[in-house]
Amino acid sequence: MGTTNFVAAIEETVSEIGGKLAKARAERGWSLQQLAGRAGLSPAAVHKIEKGGITPTIATLMKLAAALGKTVSYFIEESDPLRPVTVVRADQRATLYTSKRGLSLANISGRYGPFFVAGAEATLEPGADSGPDPMVHPGEELVLVLEGEMTFVIDDEVYDLVEGDSIHFRTTCRHAWSNPGDVPARAIWLAIRGS
Repeated sequence: MGTTNFVAAIEETVSEIGGKLAKARAERGWSLQQLAGRAGLSPAAVHKIEKGGITPTIATLMKLAAALGKTVSYFIEESDPLRPVTVVRADQRATLYTSKRGLSLANISGRYGPFFVAGAEATLEPGADSGPDPMVHPGEELVLVLEGEMTFVIDDEVYDLVEGDSIHFRTTCRHAWSNPGDVPARAIWLAIRGS
């Protein structure tokens, strides 16, 4: 696994903490307030962790794990890294970390490791872009625009996409993206890892 994939795997593990916390709380039938009280945290902090708004510290994870009768590893380990099937329910999509401003990603796929493809439902705010420098990395990307418009620049060639259009390219080509429109754009974005 390359450095990029390793970092992506770490970011995905971190992004899944909130969902695991919400699931463990629901299994106990506890409210946010009940879990917060048992863990010595504020209900707002528990809510933000569950929604992916903040990443908990190790100390906070230890408090939550102890309150729930779990180990810290429950939050950070893959339950079955070789499982050949992953189902992601529409209301349980984890928010994936991205450093790109104006881009939010909701996970729709399994994780790198047993799978070669990672996917997300992407929302791009008007004017959002990939940054001043084109990106280059191993792999492929496939993007289907669901709403709005997107522009890709691949090896200096411009591709304007609107609702229903898709683009598939090798990411070893210099590439950049943006939302040139006045409204948010939504897309299904698949990344195929390279070796």
